[in-house]
Amino acid sequence: MSTFLARLGRASYRHRGLVSVAWLAILGAIVALLVTLGGSFDDRFTIPGSESQDALDQLAEVSPGAAGAGAQIVFVAPEGSTVADPAVAGAIEQVVADARRSPQVESVASPFDSQAISPDGRAALATVEFGVDRGELEEGSIDALQETTGTAEDAGLEVAVGGNAFASTGPEIGPTELLGVAVAVLVLVLTFGSLLAAGMNLLTAFIGIGVGMGALLLASNVFTLSSSAPTLALMIGLAVGIDYALFILSRHRTQLAAGMDPEESTARATGTAGSAVVFAGLTVIIALCGLSIVGIPFLAVMGIGAAGTVLVAVAVALTLLPALLGFAGSRLVPKPGSRAAKREAADAAETTGAGGSMGARWTRLVTGRPLLTLLTVLVGLIVLAVPAPQLELALPDNSSAAPDSPQRQAYDLISENFGPGLNGPLVVLAQGLEPATAQQSAQQIAVALGGTPTETPGEFEGGLDDVAVAIPSLLPDGTTGLITVIPESGPQDAATADLVADIRDRRPALEAETGAQLAVTGQTAVAIDVSERLSEALLPFAVVVVGLALVLLLLVFRSILVPIKAAVGFLLSVGASLGAVVAVFQWGWLSGPLGVPTTGPVISFLPVILIAVLFGLAMDYEVFLVSRMREEYVHGAEPRAAVVTGARHASRVVVAAALIMFSVFASFVAIDDVVVKAIAVGLAVGILVDAFVVRMTLVPAVLALLGRSAWWLPRWLDRILPDLDVEGARLGGTTPATEDREPVGAGR
Repeated sequence: MSTFLARLGRASYRHRGLVSVAWLAILGAIVALLVTLGGSFDDRFTIPGSESQDALDQLAEVSPGAAGAGAQIVFVAPEGSTVADPAVAGAIEQVVADARRSPQVESVASPFDSQAISPDGRAALATVEFGVDRGELEEGSIDALQETTGTAEDAGLEVAVGGNAFASTGPEIGPTELLGVAVAVLVLVLTFGSLLAAGMNLLTAFIGIGVGMGALLLASNVFTLSSSAPTLALMIGLAVGIDYALFILSRHRTQLAAGMDPEESTARATGTAGSAVVFAGLTVIIALCGLSIVGIPFLAVMGIGAAGTVLVAVAVALTLLPALLGFAGSRLVPKPGSRAAKREAADAAETTGAGGSMGARWTRLVTGRPLLTLLTVLVGLIVLAVPAPQLELALPDNSSAAPDSPQRQAYDLISENFGPGLNGPLVVLAQGLEPATAQQSAQQIAVALGGTPTETPGEFEGGLDDVAVAIPSLLPDGTTGLITVIPESGPQDAATADLVADIRDRRPALEAETGAQLAVTGQTAVAIDVSERLSEALLPFAVVVVGLALVLLLLVFRSILVPIKAAVGFLLSVGASLGAVVAVFQWGWLSGPLGVPTTGPVISFLPVILIAVLFGLAMDYEVFLVSRMREEYVHGAEPRAAVVTGARHASRVVVAAALIMFSVFASFVAIDDVVVKAIAVGLAVGILVDAFVVRMTLVPAVLALLGRSAWWLPRWLDRILPDLDVEGARLGGTTPATEDREPVGAGR
């Protein structure tokens, strides 16, 4: 592996013009296609094969309007008035009439016809059905519907338009998010002591992001892409793009400071640090692609899209960066007397005794009493993870929208005047009814579920506890009925999920009595099924991803205990990350400073996203840090000395990489989208804990305790496993003393 990558780095160095033009051509082609074709987002959470989704698809075939996008117009009369007052009623009817003429609207149910009026008479609710699915709504249809409310507002009514037709347009990236890049620039300048080196690092990262993000947006013309997917890909792609170039460039600068020729140094840096980049990137890609096993399409696309940006970042680091190093030549050599040159000289002269770099001193500190370090870290991480078991999951609805958005205002008004259940009604689809008795059978189902049906939402009597059932309606085919069940609880409440289960438990008896085939559907039921699928898939997903990554780490380190240690450390980091998410988004700790609008359940797919991303990124640090330690051990150092010396070489880069990743993720906390905000908080805390507590503290202590047994591998397994030579042992040394050997990757 190292020999191949060294040859690749040397070839890119020698043919730097061709390589650079090729990458620019790829970027230009993607941008041109993106300008021509554009991209689109779809935030529907679907789950093929589930009862609710299959029923919704069948309903769409029979009655597209009933299964299509819907909106709600809620009216609240001024204090002292009711919606029955002639002036108020007239304004409402005018809005309803105007709404019926809005683009793509199939029908509008007047609140006076459906009796959707609050018990105190001050609020009314009009229901709008579009003739198409939400993904097929044309630009401006929602805006046109919102513009119809002017008559009621002029009459003094409070009006808001909401419903499932409102979809996220995608998080907006603003100046605040660019603070992460600014911090990255500062960290790179301090790390390298060179504006040129820092600029090259950022340039490669931005080109990789441009190619990866552009390709992902183009893919939205073929695959369903949620609005959160590009933001996740941007966060991860930017972080790893900077970090992977940092790993190789830092190794290159160290070798240049030791007197190595720029071309030879480029080849060796690509062969050694590049090997760590390849396997770190593969681990991230495996973890992200592992989201596909959950069986939910939007999540699979999100994971594969983010994995694509990581793949591009690896390719850029291994080809474009060596090409740019060729253009820079010897200009990257630290100037004599500069801070960077003194630092490299101090590192080169440092032994495992006192003194040396801060990384070496810290490693000696934590390995001096490794058992005490281990116990202290374990106790601290367990305390941080205490809130994690209380994690509550749900899919986002309009209650998690920005407080000043129209859909959030409509949600709050409906909850206040009609109860939260009307924001997420359940639909029982009854198919196969006998035409002669269809209405009677539908009525029988309604009575069994909710007692005597009522036309007034909010009145609960008979049947299941805390529900109201609207008068059943028959579709035009005469054999399909719709029974709307309105819970007392909100769409994200556990009581609503329990209600769905109760209805499904009653289904066999009702089917036997009526001869119909029943299914619970609607957007709320779909969301509940998605959440349940994600919960069921969490453990298998973690087992598969961690298992594959353990195999990869076994190949990299040729050790049994090191991969196990890496996995355990990762689990501790995830626990701390989820604990922070619960504390902020459910308990409300620091919710004000972090701009969290409401507390409650977090997005259902957050745990699998955090597991996938954190595992991959944590392995970045594990591979780069421990590979340098193993490299020293392979070249003859004693186990504890190898740990200290490896940390001396790698700690500064790992710290810089972690600070860059943390700043990038933390900058996305400022985004209003609560889904992205939760992911950003989880990743920022996870990276901080994993890099500084687990990798820089726990890992050296454990390796010091294990000694030589850390690198133990059964002989029979050693013979079976391929030797990937990640440490670059076949490349020889990396100091000027080895320059009399045949140049690496030069061929014959």
